[in-house]
Amino acid sequence: MSELLRATIFHTPRNPFHSTDAFEVFSDGGLAIEEGRICGCGEFDELRRRFPAARVRDLRGGFLLPGFVDTHVHYPQVRVLGALGHELLDWLNQSALPEEARMRDRNHARCVAGEFLRGLASHGTTTALVFGAHFASAMEVFFEAALSSGLRISSGLVVSDRMLLPELHVTPEDAYQQSGDLIRRYHGRGVEYAVTPRFALSASEALLEICQTLMREHPGVRFQTHINENASEIGEVARLFPWAADYLAVYEKFDLISDRSVLAHNVHATDKALARLSAHGASVAHCPSSNASLGSGLFPLRRHMAAGVRVALGTDVGGGTGFGMLKEGLQAYLLQRLSPEGLVLTPAQLLYLATRAGAEALGLAEETGDFSEGRSADFVYLRPPERSPLEAVTKNAESAQRVLAALFTLAGSESVVETRVRGRQVYCAEETHAQ
Repeated sequence: MSELLRATIFHTPRNPFHSTDAFEVFSDGGLAIEEGRICGCGEFDELRRRFPAARVRDLRGGFLLPGFVDTHVHYPQVRVLGALGHELLDWLNQSALPEEARMRDRNHARCVAGEFLRGLASHGTTTALVFGAHFASAMEVFFEAALSSGLRISSGLVVSDRMLLPELHVTPEDAYQQSGDLIRRYHGRGVEYAVTPRFALSASEALLEICQTLMREHPGVRFQTHINENASEIGEVARLFPWAADYLAVYEKFDLISDRSVLAHNVHATDKALARLSAHGASVAHCPSSNASLGSGLFPLRRHMAAGVRVALGTDVGGGTGFGMLKEGLQAYLLQRLSPEGLVLTPAQLLYLATRAGAEALGLAEETGDFSEGRSADFVYLRPPERSPLEAVTKNAESAQRVLAALFTLAGSESVVETRVRGRQVYCAEETHAQ
């Protein structure tokens, strides 16, 4: 039987950076769902006429948004959230890497995987490109947990062979064998695999050649890594690869940059590198909370947009400050306001960056990211807590844009009532509280 949800609905079926009619809102909206797919989105009365036999669920007082798409987040780093006061390389050595070494313990990895996936779902994230662990056993645990969670996950074994803790290093031969085994076991069977060298700093040319081989042998997989995050990191990469014109050229030499590539951060990007990223069709994961927390810098969004580089949002747990994609949207807005060349982002553009832009970056724009007919029923239902400032603002807002701005400004996990993927409930606040 089809289901018809009644609530205020927001989505961006087109890119609001390029189109003036990209933002759609239905104050008394209807979202019709059948067999996990969206079969209609619009005004409730119209949808009720189209689907007279549908079971109606009245969610008025709350808001339906497409499920959030997090394009950069680290599974092993849940427990290092809040480690403030460091720049990137010091933070890695003092906080992140020691915790990542603990992922060798399968039981520890299992606990962290549960915490991580609950963190995503409870914040309304339905799709995520996930930096995995350095241990194949931890990735087995994670992929199994991801399949059970119902979330839409892409991830991969993180491979490095230098300049980290020794226990996090892997030989190129073992990286090839372990990654290939994980691809054969899991890719396309409910999760998607992403070849994942940590960053050029910790990857020798021999290891990057292995990544190149994996991409060639398994053409359906994705690629993710870091780039141009921190000035010290960039300087060290230049020392390690003196032949490379810039950071991006390291990855380009090994044919790792394409429309299946997502590069995290790119804070310190040159115009020449941006032009090449655009030509490759690659995407950048903008992680504003992490950039601020680690003091990495102000993201040049305007120059990315001008160059035609696709940009989406990532939380970068645990260098960032939590799983909330609404918070990342707000932080993107705030930091762009401070940037000398920043863009003044509209609420519609924030919604796009948190939803459809991520789907486009992951090659999923025909599957998720908005409420067009035929899309998967991936959504989050937000409802302001009673007597909260968010409730007061949304009840008295003079426009839909103002309501959406309030959601980005004031809503967090306490406002997430339900999260669904493919029409299946993956999080329900009432069930969580009942426990």
